Order: sequence, then structure tokens, then C-alpha cells
Amino acid sequence: MFEKRIEIRWSDVDAYRHVNNAVYATYLEECRDEWTELILGADGDLWGFVLARVAIDFRRELTLEDDAVLVTCRPVSVGNSSIMTREEIRTLGGELSAEAEAVLVARDSDTGRSRPLTEREREAFEHALLQAEPDKSANDSPSSGKA
Repeated sequence: MFEKRIEIRWSDVDAYRHVNNAVYATYLEECRDEWTELILGADGDLWGFVLARVAIDFRRELTLEDDAVLVTCRPVSVGNSSIMTREEIRTLGGELSAEAEAVLVARDSDTGRSRPLTEREREAFEHALLQAEPDKSANDSPSSGKA
């Protein structure tokens, strides 16, 4: 799981004196983009992907008094041409402010259409997926009481 701390800026706040809902999408994008760059490495092409879907569930408003948030991004599945992520925005105290699901699609720059992940991209995202999965072997051991 990738985590990014983001300061709440005065410009993020609307007339209701809370962080505007559109800014939540920006916080998630900042984290997702940094995560994608990290996964793809120096030779990767962040611009070779587009956001095809994002769904945000708002759980708690944020205000300037919250000072900053922790945004996380982790992969949940890798498809032929896409990657699905789960993302969260939490206060520094750990309160869930929003949770989201996003789908990134590999894009052919010449045609503007989706393209299959390259072998290198697939390996990088699948490695990230394995790193993000909880250790299931501990839950399946005889001492855990689960058969």
C-alpha cells in the first residue's frame, strides 16, 4: 500500500468551510499518480494510462482544522489492459474521510484507445498486487482454528 501525506490548502475549502468534494478527487489522483510512477519505475510511462472510472464514497467532511490527510492507494486487480485500485483518505488521527475505487486503463497514444498492458507493466502491477495482499497463510494454519 502506498501512502501520501497531503496538506489541506486554503484554496481546497469552499463556501461551506469544508474541503470541496472535487478536491477529494484531486487528493486521490495525487496519491494514485505517485503510486503508478513508483510501480512503473524510471522507464515507465505514466502518460500511457488514463483514469476510466472513479467512485468515491464520502464518509466525513474535512476542514482546515484537520491540517493534513493521509491518502492511500493499493491495487486490487490487474486485467488485460487495466488496473483497479482501492484508495482512502484519512485524517492524521485515522478517521476515514473517503474511500474510493478507481480503474486505470493503458492507452495507445496513437489511436487513443485502450491497449494491452506490456509484459513489463503487467509484471510490475502484479508484483504490487502480491505485496498488497494480506498474508493468508497465517489464517489457514492449523493453529488458527480454521480448516
